[in-house]
Amino acid sequence: MAEKLSIYKKISPFFIEIGELTRFAQRFFKEAFSPPMEFREFLRQCYNMGNRSLLLVGVTGFILGLVFTLQSRPTLEDFGAAAWIPSMISVSIVREIGPVMIALICAGRIGSGIGAELGSMKVTEQIDAMEVSGTNPFKFLVVTRIMATTLMIPLLVIFGDAIALLGSAIVENIKGAISFQLYFNLVFDALQFSDLLPATVKTFFFGFAIGLVGCYKGMNSEKGTSGVGKASNAAVVYTSMLLFVLDFLAVLISDILYGIN
Repeated sequence: MAEKLSIYKKISPFFIEIGELTRFAQRFFKEAFSPPMEFREFLRQCYNMGNRSLLLVGVTGFILGLVFTLQSRPTLEDFGAAAWIPSMISVSIVREIGPVMIALICAGRIGSGIGAELGSMKVTEQIDAMEVSGTNPFKFLVVTRIMATTLMIPLLVIFGDAIALLGSAIVENIKGAISFQLYFNLVFDALQFSDLLPATVKTFFFGFAIGLVGCYKGMNSEKGTSGVGKASNAAVVYTSMLLFVLDFLAVLISDILYGIN
């Protein structure tokens, strides 16, 4: 009996937090479609999350394309399948590697930033001051950030995928003497609708998860400066775990709908 109680005490906080996060998401959907709309703050958050992440995402995508191609080329050459490199790289990056890697990078930069920012605002009682002044802090701080991440993460993933394919094309141009025009012709011949649609749709859920968890951890951070650090760290860890779960569900649904193996 004591052992069962010990197990219950260990797992119950996890399920309680899932319930609190679900209630937090329900409040978001309730507040998101009720006036007034904080359009100016939404645009500001889109700029902060999108434009200021372009360099990081571009560098990540470029190195991803370079390394993936350099690592794959020797093995495919051994099997006499070097001509399949553009097709394999493009499908792998667009369908799976690009969205997941870039979402994880954004979780580290954007998710931790949201958690730290909202956590520090709570610690310094700025959120309480907004409530006193008649401003809805949830709509102004949470709704705008979640909507911004939901919109900007797919755009960042598309940008990162394009840069990754460019990096791969540079390697193939140097190593395999393949022109850029031929490389991208092979890339677009290999990509199909069943590759592009699921890969794009799931990035919206990735963006929603990054914004939701970051805002939840920030708004519920503990008092004190240590609470801000814990909120920022927890936002990254929880978001990373959630991204893998969402990716698994997306692949499972894609396999059912399109027969992708």
